[in-house]
Amino acid sequence: MQSITQAVETLSGGQRQGVAVARAAAFGSKVIILDEPTAALGVKESRRVLELILDVKSRGIPIILISHNMPHVFEVADRIHIHRLGRRLCVIDPKQYSMSDAVAFMTGAKLPEGVTEAA
Repeated sequence: MQSITQAVETLSGGQRQGVAVARAAAFGSKVIILDEPTAALGVKESRRVLELILDVKSRGIPIILISHNMPHVFEVADRIHIHRLGRRLCVIDPKQYSMSDAVAFMTGAKLPEGVTEAA
C-alpha cells in the first residue's frame, strides 16, 4: 500500500483482505468472521493475511476462520470444528491431531475417538 488515502479498489486481493481484517479489529469488533481469507491469494499475500490474523488473535479478539486450507487452519487455530455432510462432527485441538487426521475425519475415512458414527 502506498498511502492510507489510497482507494481500496486499487489494492491487490491480499491488501484488501488485510484492510478488511484491520478495519474489523480497529472498530472494536467482538468477533471477526473470515471466510476463505487466503483463497486466490499468492504465497506472499497469504502470509501477510495470516500474520495479521495472528496479530489480531494475540490481542484477544476471537476469530472464526472458515477455510479449506488445512496448513493455514492448523497454523492459526486454537480449536478446529470439523464438519461432515453439513453437520458438525467434532471439535479437535490442532496440537493433538494431525492435518491427516482432520482430513480423514472430514472425508469419513476415520472417526475421531468418542464419535460412533459420521454425521
